[in-house]
This record gives sequence, C-alpha cells and structure tokens, in this order.
Amino acid sequence: MYQERTSTSIDESFHDFYKDLIEQLPGIGLGIFIIIMGILVASYIGQFARRHISKRTEDPLMSRFLGQAIKYILIIVAIMLALRAAGLGAIATGILTAAGASAVILGFAFKDIGENFIAGIILAFNRPFDVNDTVEIGENFGKVKALEFRYTKLKTFDGKDVYIPNSDVLTEPVTNYTEDGFFRWNFIIGIAYEDNIDGAKKTVMEALKREPNVIEDEEHENFVIEDELATSTVNLKVYFWVDTKDFRRMALITKGNVVRNVKEALEDAGYYMPADIQEIKLYGGEKEFPVRIAENLKKEQSD
Repeated sequence: MYQERTSTSIDESFHDFYKDLIEQLPGIGLGIFIIIMGILVASYIGQFARRHISKRTEDPLMSRFLGQAIKYILIIVAIMLALRAAGLGAIATGILTAAGASAVILGFAFKDIGENFIAGIILAFNRPFDVNDTVEIGENFGKVKALEFRYTKLKTFDGKDVYIPNSDVLTEPVTNYTEDGFFRWNFIIGIAYEDNIDGAKKTVMEALKREPNVIEDEEHENFVIEDELATSTVNLKVYFWVDTKDFRRMALITKGNVVRNVKEALEDAGYYMPADIQEIKLYGGEKEFPVRIAENLKKEQSD
C-alpha cells in the first residue's frame, strides 16, 4: 500500500512538472529570443557607440573601451529581462540579491581584477598616452596597441606583446616619448687636447645642420658643450632633436647618421680623436724596460 502511494506521488510529481514545463515553454522561448536579440542588439549598439565616439573624440582607445562596456551592460540587462519573461523572475531577483550580498566577499577574492577594471575605466577617460604612442611603463618599452578592461597592451620593438595590468599603468611612472613628437638625443665624442675646442664645436654644429632629419627651431635648440677632461681626450657632448612619431626606426636611424656625419666631419677638418692612452710608471731601480719600437723590431727581424 505504501509503495503504491509512493509510486502515485512520483507519477503526480512528474505530471505536474511536465504540465508546468509545457505551460512555461512559451515564456522560456520568449526568454531565449530576448537573449539572442539582446546579444545582437548589444553588439550593434556597442559598435555604433564605438564608431560615434571615435569620430567625436578621435580616440580609438577610449571608444573601443566604452563600446565594449555598453555592449556587456546591455547583454546583462537582456539576460535579466529574459529570466523575467520566462517566469524566472525570482531567479533574477536572487541573482541580484546574491550579487549585492557577496559584493564584499567577491571584492576581496577578486581584488586585483576589481582594481584593474576600475583603473581601466579611469584610463579610458584620463590617460597619458594614445594608441601607437611610444611609451615606457616601468621596465616595459614599446608602442601602445590596446586598452582592455584589465590590461594595456604594448608591442615592444623586438616583437614582444606585453600585457600590463591597468592598476600598474595607473600607479607606475609613464614616460611618453611621442606625445609632442620630439625627443633629444645626445652622445659624447672626444678630441685631442691640442685641438681647438671652439673650432671642433663649430664643425659639429655644421654637421648637424646638414642632416635633414635633425630638427631645430626656437623651442628645440641643438648645441655642443665641453663635457669632461678625460684621460686622453677633451670630451664634447652633442645634443640634437629628432622627430619621434616613428621612434622605432627613423629616430634611431637619424642618431646613427648624426654620429657618423660628426665623426667624418671632424676627421675631414683635421681633428684627431685619439683612443685611451695608458701611462706606465716604473717605481724602483729599473734601468731597462723590454719595449722596442715596432719599426726597429721589424728591421731587426728582416736582417
């Protein structure tokens, strides 16, 4: 008798479940339709917002970030509406309630993710670089390629893709080499002590003016100064400005051209650029030192 009642109860439960499922099928179908349409509409609105913001601000990083944010927010709204349309409003309410109740716990559990996300929002509106800018963030040096929710992507000049957490971008010092398009190189060249310093400086400045990619105007002035009285040379330090819009290639090529042109100009003008000279001092009662001039040595060997 007990088994019959149990079997009847199970049958009734399955029957009720099947009946409820049939009654909810239209709502479930409507919910699935809302989710699909919500994803399509969210993607379209996100792309539209991205294009519109990009045209207004000419900022591809911010427009891409905001476009993605709008897309995901609309998808979440569509899921909540779909749950309510499917008769699962209690589940949607429960999800929101659980999300609010667990916000503190999740905040501690995903502290780094939350920091990077908030930092990404801040960087979307206020950051020290744009796409394709050459920057140095901490020890990372390269061109900015993307700003995502959690990280900023750099492409280094040796081909590496570096993903830097947005919280680090916000807290680390950021050096932007291309914000205004100018960068000042410098290098040292040594001349002999007996050479005329003013004449050498004039020769260097003339060599700088012959390089077309060296920039000079009222704000960006090139110059040469005496830097050091070294062991065997008077060292001159050469400062000159270059265009850094293409920092990876042209700025480096320009520096190489300047170094070569300055060296050749000094040589053509008769200036001597000696190597380091080593001075040997003898202490004690040495009367002879086993050193012979190369020419005499060769002559003795031929004889």
